[in-house]
Amino acid sequence: MIKTSLIYLITFFSIVFLLILLFDSFLMPKYVRINSGKYMTNVINKKLDYGRKILLLEGYRIVVSDTLFTGTYDPEIIVDQYPKPNTRVKKGRTVRLKIAQPEKMVSIPDLIGRSLRSSELALNQFGLEIDTVYEEYNSDVPAGNVTWQYPKGGDFLAKGTGLHLTISLGVPPNFFQVPNLFGLSKKKAISDLQRAGFILGKIFYRQNEDLIPYTVLDQSITAETILEKPIKIDLTVSVLDMQDIFNQIINQ
Repeated sequence: MIKTSLIYLITFFSIVFLLILLFDSFLMPKYVRINSGKYMTNVINKKLDYGRKILLLEGYRIVVSDTLFTGTYDPEIIVDQYPKPNTRVKKGRTVRLKIAQPEKMVSIPDLIGRSLRSSELALNQFGLEIDTVYEEYNSDVPAGNVTWQYPKGGDFLAKGTGLHLTISLGVPPNFFQVPNLFGLSKKKAISDLQRAGFILGKIFYRQNEDLIPYTVLDQSITAETILEKPIKIDLTVSVLDMQDIFNQIINQ
């Protein structure tokens, strides 16, 4: 009785093993069609038109699903694909391609004279940014404002690119800037000259009937000149009649 049961048991497990082997080796592969697909063609680094033709000839469907804006690749080069190359896929599968396109170019705003913060906001609106900030003493541009930019305003630049800016530090320390005295009254000119740290030199007179008497016509040092130390500055002042000046000198 025990021997008979053992034979039945062995026979049962043998049949089960054969059925599993049959299912795994023949029925399952046929069901999932393991050998019915083929290896995916590699079209990476190929032109889109060429890659599309190859994939269509092999029975695939094509979708351009993504774009990379870059200057690294030529336009319409395939930079990635899914399914990946050399993976086994079924015929008729949709292949998704990622292609390269030229970087988007934007016009650069003119930043000269703007503050650093204003420049940053303006660039952000165009998808640009600040790369490097330099500093220099500049008597023509208020401290904190842009004196130079590269590339210049009106040029075109790829989005995401940075600009180089130079920011004014104002008038150099321990230096003296000659004020613009032209058109001021003699009294106001002398006051501005002294306030800027300079010394009044000689006063010359020139007859001029078009201007109010005692208006500054010229100065011996050009306005906005930067000097290391204050010096005397001569003024030329208008008068209606030179005889009046001559009389003043005689009376003295």
